[in-house]
Amino acid sequence: MNSFKPQLNTDETRVREGFGIQGSDICVNLCPPVAFRTNHFRRTLVNWYRRNGRKLPWRETGDPYAILVSECMLQQTQVASVIPYYNEWLRRFPDFGTLARASESQVLRTWQGLGYYARARNLHAAAKIVQGRYDGILPRTIATMQKLPGIGRYTANAVATFAFDESVPIVEANTARVLARIFDLRERIDQMPGRELLWQRALSLVPKSSAHIYNSALTDLGALSCLPRQPKCGICPVKKFCRAKDPEALPLKKARPPTLRLTEHHAFVTRQKRILLQQSDHRWRGMWILPPLKRRSANRRPAYKSIFPFTNHRVALNVYAQRRQKIENRSQRWMRVNSLESLPVPSPHRRAIAALLSKRPG
Repeated sequence: MNSFKPQLNTDETRVREGFGIQGSDICVNLCPPVAFRTNHFRRTLVNWYRRNGRKLPWRETGDPYAILVSECMLQQTQVASVIPYYNEWLRRFPDFGTLARASESQVLRTWQGLGYYARARNLHAAAKIVQGRYDGILPRTIATMQKLPGIGRYTANAVATFAFDESVPIVEANTARVLARIFDLRERIDQMPGRELLWQRALSLVPKSSAHIYNSALTDLGALSCLPRQPKCGICPVKKFCRAKDPEALPLKKARPPTLRLTEHHAFVTRQKRILLQQSDHRWRGMWILPPLKRRSANRRPAYKSIFPFTNHRVALNVYAQRRQKIENRSQRWMRVNSLESLPVPSPHRRAIAALLSKRPG
């Protein structure tokens, strides 16, 4: 049903009816002075998508589990980064049952590098519920899906439209930007009134059938043409429908807070073929990191330095080589160096460990 071509992948009659190609187009007046022929807009957009739509692995399946995995991974992560993780995840955990039976360590290790690890934990928790309560079959209703960990309004709607072809809108970064510009929305979309208005506008344009094609087209328009900065208005297939006078200024949002700069100090301690690690209970809960230092000598220079971004933070990581350090709490362990590959270790710490081990004599 949902396999990607980007031609229309249902029979011609159903597609034509779904996108309003039969009969006269209806002119809607959603908010003065915004008015355009809805069916004409959809038809133009879908024709563009047939020629230019992206070929993505999750568009080649109708499996609700695989689509849910893709939607969780795509939250705050670019498509190019997600694809290899998506393929590996499905190889390791091909269904809800396999994922439900996996340990948290296995789940975090497979997710390692994608960041925002709460997504992996929520997906793991949702799999356990689906397996235990619904015999491994994802519920079809949006309301029931939203009761699962980590599944909000957008994710539930996305699974409903892409897995079950439900005629529902999706509002994420790309579609929100497109809709805000087309309708020249002057409400901030990160506040409730503006957010609800955006969902209403999205709903007004969804066709009665083949909604997954239309929603994919709208998403790709935002990803390929209606860009956040320097939008490609000159080649936009639906530019005649757009009411924005200054597209780059939309959508309206609260200004980002200034980036918070943090410095973190950690210890690098080895003994024979072992390294001392600590299981984090904060930012990287459940993952293994280099032990944090409570205090450091002002005169010592770090053996390793790096900088990495984290949400609205910019973190300077300083690692100090230590000759000896006793295990200070139950969360610390001596780990064999040759076992590190199987452990979930955050990428900044894994890079630090690899760099420092390569300098270690012997």
